[in-house]
Amino acid sequence: MTKLLIRAMVLPMTGSDIFYPHGEIAIENDRIISVGELGSAPSGFVPDRIMELPNDVVMPGLINTHTHAAMTLLRSYADDLPLMAWLNEKVWPFEEKLTEEDIYWGTALALCEMIRSGTTTMLDMYVSMDQVAEVVIKAGTRAVLSRGLIGNGPNGKKALEENIELVQRYNGAGNGRVSIMFGPHAPFTCSGEYLQSVKAEADRLGVGIHIHVAETNDEIKMIQEQYGKTPVQWLDELGLFGGHIVAAHCVHLTLEDMDILASNHVCVAHNPESNMKLSSGTAPITELRAKGVVIGLGTDGASSNNNLDLFGEMRSATFQQKLRVDSTVLPAYEVLEMATVGGAQTLGLEDVGRLAPGYKADIITIDMDQPHFYPRFSIPAHLVYVAHAGDVRTLMVDGKILMEERKILTMDVHKVCQEAETRAKRISAELNGLS
Repeated sequence: MTKLLIRAMVLPMTGSDIFYPHGEIAIENDRIISVGELGSAPSGFVPDRIMELPNDVVMPGLINTHTHAAMTLLRSYADDLPLMAWLNEKVWPFEEKLTEEDIYWGTALALCEMIRSGTTTMLDMYVSMDQVAEVVIKAGTRAVLSRGLIGNGPNGKKALEENIELVQRYNGAGNGRVSIMFGPHAPFTCSGEYLQSVKAEADRLGVGIHIHVAETNDEIKMIQEQYGKTPVQWLDELGLFGGHIVAAHCVHLTLEDMDILASNHVCVAHNPESNMKLSSGTAPITELRAKGVVIGLGTDGASSNNNLDLFGEMRSATFQQKLRVDSTVLPAYEVLEMATVGGAQTLGLEDVGRLAPGYKADIITIDMDQPHFYPRFSIPAHLVYVAHAGDVRTLMVDGKILMEERKILTMDVHKVCQEAETRAKRISAELNGLS
């Protein structure tokens, strides 16, 4: 049994008016026992350790609701291209060369970056997901994993079988830190029959679905020409919606599309920086929120971002909406909700995203004793408009400290970086006929 007491400024994300400038959090094993002002811990609580961090803000760990972790190996490999050229000419040929070990080390690199930038949980879609699960378990983070399914490709049936095996083997692994969804890639890479098969398996196994939807104008045109409907309308007609669905991007939506998403309780993973870099467009987040759609934030893969820093995503998300609507929309606290509470709701995780009694101790601390955080008129504003990955001092998941004083304790960061560099350069050489 381990008991920890953290004394710091506390932003629990339990209400916009709740902030403890002189607060404390009591943790026992993997759960939060109490949150409040100094001295609020239960009288019988005797900590094994006290962390005195008076100049840190303690808050819930950030939640990345859409990424392709192992694509760190493609960072800066395929820049300044439109989505379809980016996929067909660069990404997919590179991915064909990836081995299972490459996936492991690419994911390890992503997790090192995520831990350093305050992300405690990710929703990942890729291949060789057993490798991803193993490195998540080793790193100590939390993850929801989905096997990317290209239904129109030659391996569509095999990929679906792998996703089923992934559920059976890893759903609940890592003391419950790993959970599984199905990952049909997109409406333009999966037939209607294939998507219905995926939905049937997801329902049978009691897990959700993670899919790209309405990311680009090209996708809209393809689906409109093929089916006479928008991607959202077509997926709704197929019966894909209902149950737990995470739709990534949702950039190009009609009013009817938004109503369909809202009425079916589809959650949206918003990826503002990837959408900007690939010139995909700006998602109508303000309108979706007004309709009650739950929204989380994602980074997408490092090949289209090119980092995994959710602080940057928060800033980009609010600036985008202010530019397209007006300066009052999506204020700082609401963006923080998207990166924490909204992320947890998007992933169907009921006991993370807030600092409250009974919740999992997925916690980060931000070093606020730096010039860019003074004066301290608004902590939420500083976290959204000022903070960056390098400000994260401490990170824990399930009450276990994974990073302290910016040193990652569960992985050899130098080895991970060297493995990733060697593997990425090998594949690049193969593609360029140099090996």
